[in-house]
Amino acid sequence: MTNSLASVSKEQLQIFLDIATEAACAGGAVLKSYMGNLKEKEVEEKRPGDLVTIADKESEAMVLSILQRHFPDHGILAEESGVLGNTESRYLWAIDPLDGTTNYAHQYPFSSVSIALLIDGIPSVGAIYDPFRDEIFRAATGLGATRNRLPIHVSKTTELSRSLLVTGFAYDRTLVEDNNYAEFCHFTHITQGVRRGGSAAMDLAYVACGRLDGYWERGLSLWDLAAGVVVVREAGGIVTAYDGSEHIPKSGRLLATNGHLHEQMIAELALIKPLPFKFPFGR
Repeated sequence: MTNSLASVSKEQLQIFLDIATEAACAGGAVLKSYMGNLKEKEVEEKRPGDLVTIADKESEAMVLSILQRHFPDHGILAEESGVLGNTESRYLWAIDPLDGTTNYAHQYPFSSVSIALLIDGIPSVGAIYDPFRDEIFRAATGLGATRNRLPIHVSKTTELSRSLLVTGFAYDRTLVEDNNYAEFCHFTHITQGVRRGGSAAMDLAYVACGRLDGYWERGLSLWDLAAGVVVVREAGGIVTAYDGSEHIPKSGRLLATNGHLHEQMIAELALIKPLPFKFPFGR
C-alpha cells in the first residue's frame, strides 16, 4: 500500500469497494432497462460525436444516490453532473454512469458503469460493471483484482508480434491531427491485431483479466480511466502515460499493459508521427 494510503485500512478499502460495487450494479440495472428502448428524443449530442442519453442520466442519478447516502462528506466528479459534494475531501469519487454511450445508443452491447475512488488524488478503488455479460471487475489497492469475485491476472505475452491490443478514438478525432490514426495503423502492422472497443473502462478490464495484452488511448477524462487503472494495477499490470510517467490525467494519454510489453509500447509510441491528413474530413 502506498504511503498516501497508510492511514486507510484494508477494512475501510473493502467497505469502499463494496459500496462502489453496489452502486455500479444499480447503475447497470438502469442501463439494462433502457437497452433497445431509447426514443430518438432521449439521445442527444453534447458536442459533435459525443452522445448522452436518458440512460446515462438516470444511471448517474442512481449511482449518486447510493454514494451520497453512504459517504455524504466525500467529493464527487461525475461525467454528467460535474463536481459535487465536499471539494476539500481527500476522497473523490469519479463516475462514468455509461462508458460507451455511442455503442449503447446503437444497441451494440459493449458498455459499462465505471466507478472509482481516488484517495489523496490516487486511484485506489475501482468497480466496472458490464450489465450485458453480467461481469463485475473490482479492485482496491492491496486487495487484488477480481472478475465476478474470482481473482484475475494480466496475460503473460512478452512479444508485441504475438499480442492483441485495443485502443480508442476521441470525439474530436476528425478535427485534430493528433487523432490516434497513425498509432492504430502502426500497431496493427506489428501485432496480431488491434481492437477498438468503444469503452475505455471495459478495455482496461479486459487487459486486467488477460483477454487483451495492452491498451493505449488519448483524450481520456478521469472518470473514463480511474477505475480501470486500479483494476489493471491490482491484476499485475502497469499503467502510465505514453512516456512512462505518472501524469495520466494531465496528459489524457494512457498506456496500460501486462507489464511485459510496457517498455516496448513506450518505445513504439515515441516513434509515431501523426498522419498528414487535412481536417476536417467531409465538412
